[in-house]
Amino acid sequence: MKPNVGALLGAIAPLLAGPSQTDDVIGGAFRDAMRSLVPFDHVVVFAYRGQARPVDLYSTFDPADYRTFVSLYQAGSYLLDPFFHAALAGRTGLWRMRELAPDRFFSSDYFRTYYSQTELAEEIGFFVPVASDVTVVLSLMRGIERRVFARAEMGMLRAAEPFVQSVTQTFWGGAASRFGSGAAGAAKADPTHDQHNAWNVGKLTKRETLIVDLVLRGHSSEAVGQQLGISTGTVKVHRRNVYRKLNISSQTQLLSLYLQAHGIELAPELR
Repeated sequence: MKPNVGALLGAIAPLLAGPSQTDDVIGGAFRDAMRSLVPFDHVVVFAYRGQARPVDLYSTFDPADYRTFVSLYQAGSYLLDPFFHAALAGRTGLWRMRELAPDRFFSSDYFRTYYSQTELAEEIGFFVPVASDVTVVLSLMRGIERRVFARAEMGMLRAAEPFVQSVTQTFWGGAASRFGSGAAGAAKADPTHDQHNAWNVGKLTKRETLIVDLVLRGHSSEAVGQQLGISTGTVKVHRRNVYRKLNISSQTQLLSLYLQAHGIELAPELR
């Protein structure tokens, strides 16, 4: 697909009216500008601030897809999302999901029970910092009936990064105000902070909670050991202790407890 210059200029035109634009106008301009370069199926734009619930700034989903991609995601699934952790780590630029995902992400229970519901062939995202503690991620998605983004397509999108960054910082630069104030809106630098509250259990040690978080995000025991500087055997001992303390016998049960702590029920056929 060759860039459609006329469509690109038409997409930019609504933004020339000035910085006071609605989210729909901004998001629509981004959508149309990117669509003049490459085809895709969905757009979603989230603002991330520490552990706070992500703010949805714009999306193109119908009501059924909105529940999966936004409502269930905001309810707690985001805590296991590679894009969330990449934003928390301060990534910038354009990234493919598979470039950020842990080594076992696409075979993890989280992928099987949640992310696979999205039925995506690929998701890519522009990561744009708009404040010291806020990152806006503008995602482009292709459904399973399409192919992943080709190298040439990624090249065109990378060439558009300065435009995407400028538009995002100009029109969504004040996204921090969307999070409110106080403890609920406060940013946290540590992605594992206060995970006991997230789990709603007081039985796990800080190390066990960290290992659970990494495992559920899709890291293998080997990868967890490398990150924490401990042996794979020690990781497995911690995992067995977690199962014993929580009176469970499988990682699927572990994920189910995690999701329940955030008000999400694992479908019976997946338990």
